[in-house]
Amino acid sequence: MEPTRQEFLHISQPEKILFYFLVYASLAYMAWQIAQCVRSWRQGRPIDTLRPGWKYWLPTRAAAAKWLGNVLSYVLLQKKVRSSRPKSGAPMHLMIFYGFVSLVLATTLLAINTYGPVKFHHGTYYLVYETAFDLLGLLLVVGVGWAFVRRAMALGKELGAAALREPDPEQAAKQAVDRRRWPMSHSMNDFWTLGLLLVIGLTGYWLEACRISLDTRSFDSASIVGFLWAKAQGPVSVGLYRFAWWFHMVWIFVFFAVIPKMRLRHIVMAIASTAGKPERPMGHLRTIPMEEVEQTEQVGVKLAKDYSRWHLMSLDACMECGRCTEVCPAWNVGKVLNPKQVVQDIRGALRDGTEVAAAVSEEALWACTTCNACVEACPVLIRHVDLIVDSRRNLVSEGALSGPAATMLRQTASTSNAWGQPASNREDWMKGLEIPLCRDGVEFEYLFWVGCAGATDPGAIKTTKAVAELLTKAGVKFACLGREEACTGDPARRVGEEFLFQDKAAQNAATFEKYGVKKVVTTCPHCLNTLKNEYGEYGASMEVFHHSQLLQQLVRKGDLVAAKPPKGEVVYHDPCYLSRVNEESEAPREVVAGMSDPEHKGKKTLCCGAGGGRMWMEEPPSQRPANRRTEELLATGATTVAVACPFCRIMLGDSIKQARPNDEIRLLDLAEMLQEANTTGVTP
Repeated sequence: MEPTRQEFLHISQPEKILFYFLVYASLAYMAWQIAQCVRSWRQGRPIDTLRPGWKYWLPTRAAAAKWLGNVLSYVLLQKKVRSSRPKSGAPMHLMIFYGFVSLVLATTLLAINTYGPVKFHHGTYYLVYETAFDLLGLLLVVGVGWAFVRRAMALGKELGAAALREPDPEQAAKQAVDRRRWPMSHSMNDFWTLGLLLVIGLTGYWLEACRISLDTRSFDSASIVGFLWAKAQGPVSVGLYRFAWWFHMVWIFVFFAVIPKMRLRHIVMAIASTAGKPERPMGHLRTIPMEEVEQTEQVGVKLAKDYSRWHLMSLDACMECGRCTEVCPAWNVGKVLNPKQVVQDIRGALRDGTEVAAAVSEEALWACTTCNACVEACPVLIRHVDLIVDSRRNLVSEGALSGPAATMLRQTASTSNAWGQPASNREDWMKGLEIPLCRDGVEFEYLFWVGCAGATDPGAIKTTKAVAELLTKAGVKFACLGREEACTGDPARRVGEEFLFQDKAAQNAATFEKYGVKKVVTTCPHCLNTLKNEYGEYGASMEVFHHSQLLQQLVRKGDLVAAKPPKGEVVYHDPCYLSRVNEESEAPREVVAGMSDPEHKGKKTLCCGAGGGRMWMEEPPSQRPANRRTEELLATGATTVAVACPFCRIMLGDSIKQARPNDEIRLLDLAEMLQEANTTGVTP
């Protein structure tokens, strides 16, 4: 007998009719629910990259190619999940995903054989099919079992911790709020989801075992798991087989019907959200045109429907895995910001019509450092920072920001310096130095962008002087703007003052055009990101380099000598806006060779807490992200902390003094270390 399988074995014609009715009914119900989701997405702003009108969901040919590439990379190859750390449950999720995909593929192939013109489900192909998919199905069963255990252990641990924190029954309300801080979701809905997947997997194997037990054939051993189960359970009756068949099918119908209502919806929604993700760089925030403000009579997002359709779609794609929360610097120091909960709250606000700021809470919105750790970690590419900043924009426009951050905005508007220093002070650091200025008509290749911190903060000024000396020593033709330089607008934009940013961007872009600027080097990763990723919309087309990148080039050319401190003496802190947002982590390590790395490095670096305007916001000493980062850096045993960002220097400097008040822990920029190596030949 040729190896094959009889379809609808012992299933009568009336039962077949009932089967088709139920499967189409469950699929229709699933499609109706998805259509409801699509209707809610369409409340949002149109996505610029898509065509209007009836062709809304039809991408251009170029866009379609990008969509397919995104689906392959982020969905089928699980790029973001594979890059996660093991403790985030990445191996478990991969087992569930690929186990589920294998079962879907097996069912699809079977359906093609059943309803297609060509019958191929026999012979050697059938044997390979049975063995491969029988074993791959174990990935789903084992993965779901692992998830059950992991979730139950995490729930027990967190409940125990909550009980210790709040032993007084009167604090039950606050304890409920604390649960919002848990990175992993623990609703019964989640356990039902896992249970449903486990039942489908196990009943599928049971049905296979019953079929083999009922009519064992010599080639049935190809179905390894089902064959072993059949041997263990012994003979079965036709009645038991039919019961197993219907029992398995009922759970399949239930699965189709509940996908859009459970976390399982991300299986479908993630394909759409990852396919159509914005092509903007991670560090590029959307520009709000004045025409939009005139049309909507508001700035930013007040209601969830004010987000783009892609952003609303991404909310439904959320896996609720908690990876975003696990890496959030605010959450990890005890603040109320929980990126996963932000997504859930905004989704609820879309359903209920609640204002976003009220649903999420203003405290949570202002706690964000815009470090993009959540965005980098998200498997389905949700852009949490976009969601938060768009809401901040509306709050700022309505006067909801006060305190030092509001003072910073006024200072930026009046003096073009986030620290409030007059324009003339931008040249104070140059005293005693021969720094070429653009207004003097000097010829230059690079504009040295100093930035507000680089011209104001004492520590950052040391970096500025070191870079100027190194460029001069290497024979690089550069010039500065001096008093003509204005704040890039980065702090203003990320706090939420969009039009102050646009004013500064237009002002600086005009200055760049005036002097024909083609290349820019800056010591500030925040300035780097804004000039590189956001100024193009204002006509500033130029190459932008972080000082470590230009210094790396000079070291490679032999114009400068790399610093080589003794092993274990120096630990390097990767700035978020350099390593994660702009993907540069190698240049600093080449400029200063042999630096030690803390546990979190490169794209996985820990935020110092200064971004997103947090530099100018007050917070309790116990809730400073810089303290956590300092502990990790000093745990390496290094006596020198190397930085490459003026913001990081300020934040870590305070935390180092607090953590080691009696120790000589030095805090130096890479440029200072390179300066010393090229002056005396000895690294400081």
